[in-house]
Amino acid sequence: MPLLELAGLHAGYGQRRVLHDIDLSVEAGEIVAILGANGAGKTTTLRAISGTIVRSGRVMFLGASLLGCGAADAARLGIAHVPEGRGTMGQLTVAENLQLGAYVRRDKVVVAGDLERVFSYFPILRERHKQYAGTLSGGEQQMLAIGRSLMSKPKCLMLDEPSLGIAPLLVKTIFEKIVEINKELGLTILLVEQNANLALEVSHYGYVLETGKIILEDTSAALRQNEEVRAAYLGG
Repeated sequence: MPLLELAGLHAGYGQRRVLHDIDLSVEAGEIVAILGANGAGKTTTLRAISGTIVRSGRVMFLGASLLGCGAADAARLGIAHVPEGRGTMGQLTVAENLQLGAYVRRDKVVVAGDLERVFSYFPILRERHKQYAGTLSGGEQQMLAIGRSLMSKPKCLMLDEPSLGIAPLLVKTIFEKIVEINKELGLTILLVEQNANLALEVSHYGYVLETGKIILEDTSAALRQNEEVRAAYLGG
């Protein structure tokens, strides 16, 4: 049974339908990438999973339906969603943002260990722990957003455009850490990323969205060799 499964998913905003009959599955421990141009429905797919928009069809997580769940319910079940733009609390310090990620947890000793793990992944967050999140660079805020999500001890981490607006050197670091986190923690990651080269380099499997429909799916290695994908998303 996949950790996460979408079948016949339709979703949108008000009367505007964005996703049309989406079938997608994510196995436990995998990194799965969703590729597509702007407006293809990538972000909408993540929002449909986390329950922040109206959806219909089948949305299953750990064998249970998410259709009656809102964002808070999905988070309690173990889905952590790092939205495009990162969503850190700029008026709070780095340390307070990380504490916020663990606010529903009562296992204080384990929480302290998880905090140390986050600092080991992103040492700059330890250096900046008293600094307000709003004063961090874009790359540092992305690290903080990922770290805050890890503090909730998720079963599935959804990342929306983690490279957006970030200096190339920090993008490389962040994607290296995404791979490291997946390997070390066995954490399942669903990755939306416009940089298809990066996404297919770190993921195990991929889906290509076009105007709200999945037009192609395969292993990431196969997609990197696919002529259609190369022409449309990989620069030839």
